[in-house]
Amino acid sequence: MTITIFLLLAGFALLLLGGELLVRGASRLAERFGLSPMLVGLVIVGLGTSTPELAASVQASLAGSPGIAIGNIVGSNLANTLLILGTAALIAPIAVGASALWRDGMVGVGGVLLLLLAGSTTGLSQLAGGAFLLILAAYLALAYRQETAGAGASAAGQRTAAAEHADPGLHPEDSNTAGGVAVPILLFVIGTAIIIAGGYILVDAAIELAARLGVSDEVIGLTVVAAGTSAPELATSAIAAFRKESDIALGNVLGSNIYNIFFIGGVTGLVAPGPIPGGIMTADLWVLLAASVVAIVFAYTGGRLGRREGGLLVAAYLGFIAYTAMAA
Repeated sequence: MTITIFLLLAGFALLLLGGELLVRGASRLAERFGLSPMLVGLVIVGLGTSTPELAASVQASLAGSPGIAIGNIVGSNLANTLLILGTAALIAPIAVGASALWRDGMVGVGGVLLLLLAGSTTGLSQLAGGAFLLILAAYLALAYRQETAGAGASAAGQRTAAAEHADPGLHPEDSNTAGGVAVPILLFVIGTAIIIAGGYILVDAAIELAARLGVSDEVIGLTVVAAGTSAPELATSAIAAFRKESDIALGNVLGSNIYNIFFIGGVTGLVAPGPIPGGIMTADLWVLLAASVVAIVFAYTGGRLGRREGGLLVAAYLGFIAYTAMAA
């Protein structure tokens, strides 16, 4: 058991390290090929910071463990909506803009509904995966157009800002734009290799942990794997909250939820299509839908998420984890 836990932690560490190297290399390459910093942030940094979760879900599906793959997506969004948003609100009350709430929040709710629809029909098939990626592309195009026109920051843009606050080296403007592309390419290749290795180690350890504890893959995906892959989001939202940048803390959560469903779910469906496990369909996705709606209602009332609402969200997450553990 000790070796299994060590390998699990090593897998998480490799995923985070590989993700950072990949994003730095990709963002610097994009900048040197003339892409605008805003486009680099929305697409390269936004998608790149989701690669640890992507690697875990795709490799779990390929290993024949859809419970870990889908559980990671659903569990990460539950952690984002309840634990991370609640923690940020406990640190500093979050002011909520109407545009972010209705545009980005409802996109996340729509994603949960589409997962329920996919699960009750074709499963997370290649058709569903392709549709998810097209929806994400349309959302990013809209976000880019609105931010370029000065119509307000999107959750995708605020998620990028949160990542850059936690690690200023991710910002393309902070890198040396002169010189060749050898170093960025090397960072990208090494980061990709580390992510692949970390994903294999993490998934193997998670499957072994589930077997040793006598619980289903879904439980491990919803709890252990989701909590580990959500750790960077917790750190970046907490940093934004401590800096009193509540819009960035909220946008980081909403943006992460959108990327998790449409990017990770989409790629997983294309690469390793399969059914959505019954337990997740009948219980956990509905819990996520309820949590997403409640968070929006909390934010809508008074235009802010206060410490009382934040405490309720964190308590709800702890209750969900306790119930899942006892039911297992």
